[in-house]
Amino acid sequence: MTRLLIPLVVAFAIFPLTDTDIWWHLACAREWVTTWTPVREPVVNVHEYFQQLVGFVYGLGGAPLLVAFKALLWGAVFALFLRGSIKNWVGVFVAALFAFVFRYQFEIRPVVLSLFFLGIYWNVMPWLAKDWDDSKKHWAAAIGIFCLQWIWCKCQGLYILGPIFALATVVAFFDWNDLNRLLKLALFVLVLFAMPFLHSDGLLLAAYPFELLNRLVGLSPSAAIFAKEIAENRSPVTLLMEGENFWTSLLMIACTMSGLVFAIKQLIGMIKAKALREGDRLLKLSVLCVTAVLALLAERNFVLFLPVYLYFVGRLEISSIQKAYIPGFAPKSPVWKYSAIVVMMFVLGLWGKSLLVYEKNLVSSQRVPVAASQWMAANPHSGRLFNDDRAGGFLAFVNPADSIYIDGRFMLKTAEFFEQYLNFAKEPEEFVSYAAREGVDRAIFPLKYYARWDKVIQALSQNPRWKNVYQDDFFVVFDLSFVTKNP
Repeated sequence: MTRLLIPLVVAFAIFPLTDTDIWWHLACAREWVTTWTPVREPVVNVHEYFQQLVGFVYGLGGAPLLVAFKALLWGAVFALFLRGSIKNWVGVFVAALFAFVFRYQFEIRPVVLSLFFLGIYWNVMPWLAKDWDDSKKHWAAAIGIFCLQWIWCKCQGLYILGPIFALATVVAFFDWNDLNRLLKLALFVLVLFAMPFLHSDGLLLAAYPFELLNRLVGLSPSAAIFAKEIAENRSPVTLLMEGENFWTSLLMIACTMSGLVFAIKQLIGMIKAKALREGDRLLKLSVLCVTAVLALLAERNFVLFLPVYLYFVGRLEISSIQKAYIPGFAPKSPVWKYSAIVVMMFVLGLWGKSLLVYEKNLVSSQRVPVAASQWMAANPHSGRLFNDDRAGGFLAFVNPADSIYIDGRFMLKTAEFFEQYLNFAKEPEEFVSYAAREGVDRAIFPLKYYARWDKVIQALSQNPRWKNVYQDDFFVVFDLSFVTKNP
């Protein structure tokens, strides 16, 4: 049954490059992107291998090939996590519906490689921990995991999930009766944790996950601004209360809470039944519980939770409550089969209809300044550029000669800098003063998506020294040099 779902996931992942961070990844694959504003030192490029991979794919076939590549990657992720889990048409029905509703989570971001690697751990580590016997195939698998972890360390800061999952696996299959195997597995886990140090910037790589957690949760006062102000770092509960993405946030909360309650209930049941020796079940329920908590902490973590959640949804774990169903509606009933087919046809119809409105080049011009950047390249300026963070990566990629103010790499900026940047949107006069002080003579702002700049746009429109030199449906460019050069 899982084979029926994977092609649907691949299809649902085909949509334009809406995540704006991919552009500075592509720019960094060509050359490390610098901004004219200061960055925090020291700098470690934890995404280097991901950037080289997407840069290579984009170089071969541009955005369309990159979209196809990410669709296949997401299909592989769900194939790894759901392998053998979907047993009936009910599982197909529910999993397909969830995959469609949350399809815009299937971006081309470093997290897709992290999930791909974690999916390999999900399948290989229980087998290694439970059945280790010093055979060649086990040693080959262990060496393969070492190589995978070494690569993962330069793909995303979430590489720490690999050693943590390996440690959890060893604990879940803990066996005092075989100390020799236990010692080898413990050494195996230690080597995984030490993998960052096999890179030239090992100490910085090793510290990166802790800084990432700090920025995500706001553990320190300086990091609180990032946890509070970056939308994807905020909890779905916070987003729901603020009315942002209301229905999506509500469904995320419903899924994560149901997953968390289910995991806790099952773990308590295992404790009462003294069934904690069921290592594989204990491990995967623990992962469900942890990823549910992470998803409740930050919206961006929901994508970590979804494949694990669908693993249990696919199995439906419905056998225990199946008696509550109306007779004839058991999971193997033809009614479920035909209902699943009807729903999937409806969902595929909606997906096919959405394809008709996508740009042929599969670049989301609503979110990045495609036309505006062309005008800016044809009309260079002498001073500095101010830009919204969402546009920074794209501008760096298409017009590298014009140094940008900021991009999506918030880890490279101090909390004080980011707070000042956000304050410009609230206090336009502060921006005007800053521009004059720092030699900014051009500014580009989004008009719709992520638009927080209404006050600044209005202030510049009324300022005789600034001129609206370009505007389309999604972006506006103001230029000071046009006024000073042509009084």
